[in-house]
Order: sequence, then C-alpha cells, then structure tokens
Amino acid sequence: MKLFWITLALAASLTCVVYSAHADEPATVLVTGANRGIGLEFARQLALQGHTVIGTARNPGQAEELRALGVRIEQLDVTDAASVTALAERLADTPIDLLINNAGIFDRTDTSLEKIDFELMERTLAVNTLGPLRVAQALLPHLEKGERKTIINISSGLGSITNASDRWYSYRSSKAALNMATKLMSGDLEERGFLCVVLHPGWVRTDLGGGNATYSTEESVTGMLKVIGGLNREDNGKFYDLKGAAIPW
Repeated sequence: MKLFWITLALAASLTCVVYSAHADEPATVLVTGANRGIGLEFARQLALQGHTVIGTARNPGQAEELRALGVRIEQLDVTDAASVTALAERLADTPIDLLINNAGIFDRTDTSLEKIDFELMERTLAVNTLGPLRVAQALLPHLEKGERKTIINISSGLGSITNASDRWYSYRSSKAALNMATKLMSGDLEERGFLCVVLHPGWVRTDLGGGNATYSTEESVTGMLKVIGGLNREDNGKFYDLKGAAIPW
C-alpha cells in the first residue's frame, strides 16, 4: 500500500514538471483585446519572451502600438459571431497553445438598482461573458492541436459572489457568469487535456481601471504570466489573482 501511494505521488509530481517545462518553451498565444491596456502588455511581454503572439483588435487599423510590437494582428469583435468564425477560418490549421480571453468592458453608471441600463447590461454580458465563450468554442480545434491546451479567462475579483456588496450590477454579473462558464469548461474539457483558469489582474491603471488604480499594466501582466507559467493540472478550474492567491467564488 505504501508503494502505491509513493507511485501515485511521483506520477502527480511528474505531471506538474512536464507542464511547467512547457511553460518555458516557445508557444503560440492568442490574446483578445490586445490593442490597449492589459491585452497590449500581454502581447508585449509574450513577444519579448520569444512566443508567437496573435493579438486581436476590433479595429486593427487603429492598433498602432500593437503593430509596433511586430506581432500578428487579427480583426475580432467578440460579440459578432461572424467575426469570430472568420478569425477561426483565417487561422486555418494554426495550433494555439494558450488562449487569453482578455477583451472586456466596464461601465460604472449602474451604481444602484434604479440606475441599471438593461441595454448596457446586455452589451456587457455580450462582451465579458458570451465573448470568451464564443472565442473558446470557435478556436477549440486550434487549441486541441496545441501542446498546452490552456484557456485563461481574465475576470475580476468583483465577480466573486462571496465578496460582492453593492454597485456595478452589469460588470459584476458578467464576470461572475464568466467564472461559472470557466468552471464548466474546466470539467467539460478536462479529459481532453485542457487547463481552464480564471485570473484576476488586480486593480490596474488602464482606461478601464482608471488612473488611481494600484498596479501598472506591466506589474499586473508580469504577475499573471508568472502564475500562468506555474500552473499544473491541479489548477484546472481555479480562480487566482495576479499573485497566485486563490479567490473565493
């Protein structure tokens, strides 16, 4: 019996090592919403690390900073099914090792029940929740051809139901729903070798986060990439912040 448990522990350890070793090798990474903020910084750091980066933008012609990085730029509107399908078709047989669903919106006007704008809420859910699902579904064949088969959904601590109090119905609800969708994907795709994780980037100084936020985009992305690089199969379906600390659902 003792030998059995030693063998089991060794097997688990080897699984972790194999996955971590992949993290140091060049990979093909697709980042949505890569024309600014956190997405742009993901593209910059990943390109500097020698990875092949595919960055998406709704308006590639205006993605000057992304173009300056020398990465591949693809048009993508995550709310448009035709746009998502077209992206998958343009990628043809390209394997994708890592998908970072980063594109998102955050409007702060719905500070109370009376101030909910339902058109805005539908738009927020379309971008923040349905968008990542739509992209993951369309790119699933490409991810299955990749070595890492990893889907990272950028969420927020504001999507934690445990930590919720008031304000921002649309954004919080959209991120809570994204968290649930990620948890479902983690179970659905586990037997096919996938790793699906939710990451909270922290409060970041971007157009979305504002100028008074805690972290720069560089600090946030550096932290998240460190977390991503250390993931193993036991992390499938988990919710972490940029420092690797678990966040309650």
